[in-house]
Amino acid sequence: MNDFQIKILILSFIATVAMGILTIPILKKLKIGQIEREDGPESHLNKQGTPTMGGIILIASIAILIVFVFFRYAKNEIELAKKLIPLAIMSLGFGVIGFIDDLKKLVFRNTKGLKPAYKMLGLLGVAVIYVIYLIKVIDLGTDTYIPILKISINLPVWIYIPFSIFVILGTTNAINLTDGVDGLCPTISAIIITCLTVIGIIYDVKEVVIFGTIVIGSCLGFLLFNMHPAKVFMGDTGSLLLGGVIVAIALYLKIPLLLIIIALIPVLETLSVILQVLYFKRTGNRIFKMAPLHHHFELSGWGENKVVSVFSIITLILCIIGLMTI
Repeated sequence: MNDFQIKILILSFIATVAMGILTIPILKKLKIGQIEREDGPESHLNKQGTPTMGGIILIASIAILIVFVFFRYAKNEIELAKKLIPLAIMSLGFGVIGFIDDLKKLVFRNTKGLKPAYKMLGLLGVAVIYVIYLIKVIDLGTDTYIPILKISINLPVWIYIPFSIFVILGTTNAINLTDGVDGLCPTISAIIITCLTVIGIIYDVKEVVIFGTIVIGSCLGFLLFNMHPAKVFMGDTGSLLLGGVIVAIALYLKIPLLLIIIALIPVLETLSVILQVLYFKRTGNRIFKMAPLHHHFELSGWGENKVVSVFSIITLILCIIGLMTI
């Protein structure tokens, strides 16, 4: 990482902290507070009313830094600056969809938020645009790296497009489900994005390194407000944004299958929900005390900090393993 990238990391961190200091009082004043599930862990009931929709802090700080970096590189390296655009559109696009969902739920008091069909349509639209942009505009190709085997295979376009869209929607949903314990989602996301950024350094893909560095700085800044006990929650605005960042970078680097390893915790969170629902419908009983998985451990006696620590350590180990497969 060169000096400029270190400066970007620090600037991103500072911008996020500044946005947090400015935004959280406004969210409190507008009474945009967390609505806890009645069937959720009892310990979470005291979080009722904590400001949420804090993902706008991440959206604002990331957007500001991307604009700053774009104009910085537009002077001498315009092609590099242009390559930041699809990564930004994909990630911020998902964040905006999450923002609309949060807005309906928390500001307009529509408890259901954005209709699932509309939400999926929005995510699908952004995903399709991103995948087609990679193939048609920047001609990235359809070759996909298979970790462990350390080979790349060329997928036919008619397989690559639906496969990529499935990975995008699946990853975003998995990161979204990980957001349920103070500090868990931004910590897990920061570790995964750091791993992807390191791979960007190994592959010498500068736009990924720059973009990843911006988001890592923002995650670290947001954590100052989101660590237990959280002063603000990110809501769907933040979790969909971070899901978009992770999958956008993974597809850009042609390593979406690596997410099975490095993002195993979000994958397990998703599987726990699917298994819980299917098993309950079939037998009327539950496999886990509560799904997603982090709630099961909470109800087993783990504190929120322990859940975050253990899940983060596991993710860090998985990311090291993932790097060894490159």
